Amino acid sequence: MSHKYVYLFSEGNATMREILGGKGANLAEMTSLGLPVPQGFTISTEACTQYYEDGRKINDDIQAQIMEYIVKMEEITGKKFGDLENPLLVSVRSGARASMPGMMDTILNLGLNEDVVNVMATKSGNARWAWDCYRRFIQMYSDVVMEVGKKYFEQLIDEMKEAKGVTQDIELTAEDLQTLAGQFKAEYKSKIGKDFPTDPKEQLMGAVEAVFRSWDNPRANVYRRDNDIPYSWGTAVNVQMMAFGNMGDDCGTGVAFTRDPATGEKGLMGEFLVNAQGEDVVAGVRELLLLATHICHHILKRGKWSNQGQ
Repeated sequence: MSHKYVYLFSEGNATMREILGGKGANLAEMTSLGLPVPQGFTISTEACTQYYEDGRKINDDIQAQIMEYIVKMEEITGKKFGDLENPLLVSVRSGARASMPGMMDTILNLGLNEDVVNVMATKSGNARWAWDCYRRFIQMYSDVVMEVGKKYFEQLIDEMKEAKGVTQDIELTAEDLQTLAGQFKAEYKSKIGKDFPTDPKEQLMGAVEAVFRSWDNPRANVYRRDNDIPYSWGTAVNVQMMAFGNMGDDCGTGVAFTRDPATGEKGLMGEFLVNAQGEDVVAGVRELLLLATHICHHILKRGKWSNQGQ
């Protein structure tokens, strides 16, 4: 039997930090506690180490296990990658065993292409949400995976807002966002020399490799050196079903804490944005709202939790 490199959240726990990384171990622990965590799987730190031993290549065994666990994730969620009835979209995050500023940024909404966007727009009756997800995904994938600078896409957004006479991204219409998605893909092709990928499995393998690659980027290397974190540890990759915060004014995204991060005082608190996705919280483009303690308790009991504000 080949070495196990991939674990469902239901297969792990908090003691497996060395294999699953910090995020993966905590997602597994929250799953075992019965919290309503959007499900997925973790590609282990050992897969990252093997990637470098194989000359920066994801070998056939690891790729086969990832494909196997995509099927398992589809069975758990009842959704399928690229499906035109009930499509599966995922987030992809790095997760070393120690907190690592400088690692790869999160990718949201992976699994989208124009066919899937049109299905989502029709079935949800919310075309703006569907096209907002797609333009975000194109921008994040282009920037994080293919290293096309974020500035090129931000410039296109600014030009669109100026042309429409608005100041906030949330004021752009579905048609505006559809136009932006087309502009983003054209920008991608001009920089990369080929079309933006439409196959969700190809998108996922590109994102996984980008996480592994980020373990060896200059920022991560400096941080490891300054904090005595061994290079041999590697990073895990967390693939998790999306929970959407940008479907309208009755949903949002944010961060919750079990104590005040400024004073250390115990008690639930948090910050959030309405009608937004995770990167909006850290981008600083909109003012965060305080999340009241009673709302934190309600979300903990009834909501959907990843371990990073979705």
